Amino acid sequence: MEGVSAVPVPQPRARTAADPASDSAGSRRSLAAGLLLGAVGATVVLLASGQTWAEGRAATGGGALPLTADGRDVTGVPAALAIVGLAALVAVFAVRGAGRGIVAALLALSGLGAALTAWAGASDSTALDEEAARTTGDAAATIDALSHTAWPYVTAAGGLLILLAGLLALRYGSRWPAMSGKYERDGTPRPGKAPRTAPDPDRPEDLWKALDRGEDPTREA
Repeated sequence: MEGVSAVPVPQPRARTAADPASDSAGSRRSLAAGLLLGAVGATVVLLASGQTWAEGRAATGGGALPLTADGRDVTGVPAALAIVGLAALVAVFAVRGAGRGIVAALLALSGLGAALTAWAGASDSTALDEEAARTTGDAAATIDALSHTAWPYVTAAGGLLILLAGLLALRYGSRWPAMSGKYERDGTPRPGKAPRTAPDPDRPEDLWKALDRGEDPTREA
């Protein structure tokens, strides 16, 4: 039996470096996702915080008085943190290095705080109790038929979107561009203006341009 020589099969080379085009595309996707999540989340929190969170009736001498409390009556923390989150979302692009990581962490914490406080406010009755005492003039007034709407949970969902935007900024923010970069001076001297030449008296357009600049075209250079 004749000997059979084994022919080596070429193996694919392991990739030793990341593809720049792939990194650029991933950076753009994470940037777009972070901006979208942060902006939508803050908008949801601000809008949902102004909706009715709790409803009930306060017992009075003449019957029952219907009362409602919106999110800002229950707690103003989610709306305030949403504004902080929007500011942090913009500031992410204005800073670099370690500062960007700090701002991204602030963005994530703003979303987390908004979500937790909104969730806690979903079962809060203090705002309606205070409204009942203020409306009836009786500090001991109580709320009957207390119910809560879904808006606190919508607010909490908006806070989670801000949190996700912050996590994206923490993970990929170092690859995102800084909007202040093109406005920074690199120390290169600016080219000086070319010296103006005297207008040619045979060219009427030069005379008009000189007059527009406030110069006397009849004066010799």
